[in-house]
Amino acid sequence: HHLGKERPTMPIEFRRLTPDYCVSPQIAPQDFAAIKAAGFAMVINNRPDAEVGPDLHSDALAAAAKAAGLDYVVNPIIPGSFTPELVAAQEQAIKSAKGPVFAYCASGNRSTLAWELVKAPEVAVETLLEIAASHGYSHGPFAPLIASFAKR
Repeated sequence: HHLGKERPTMPIEFRRLTPDYCVSPQIAPQDFAAIKAAGFAMVINNRPDAEVGPDLHSDALAAAAKAAGLDYVVNPIIPGSFTPELVAAQEQAIKSAKGPVFAYCASGNRSTLAWELVKAPEVAVETLLEIAASHGYSHGPFAPLIASFAKR
């Protein structure tokens, strides 16, 4: 079991939080054609390269994204490090996307929380938590963090 060979043949998990923002566990270079075919315009990588093997590093995936005609943004999230700068970078990527966004990390958890923090000023915390929970992410403990971003 080599690092980076986590998902050689698994189907992509499209966890659509909204029609325009989808999260997923780790993807591989061969997944970009299917992501493009599913109607996405941008892929956001929220997983630090240090967590994956070289075949899943951001440069390898950026090349695969480009080949598939997808915009690709790297915004690595170290668990627990949701800074205003990181959230602003996620928001900027989402706003600049020419269509729906597909974001991934190890499980989709960090990509979901980043989205919740982006949306906090305009969507009620309870609503964000319900959306996350409906896709398998229990973010109740993050309610104070999400609320703190609602005030920016």
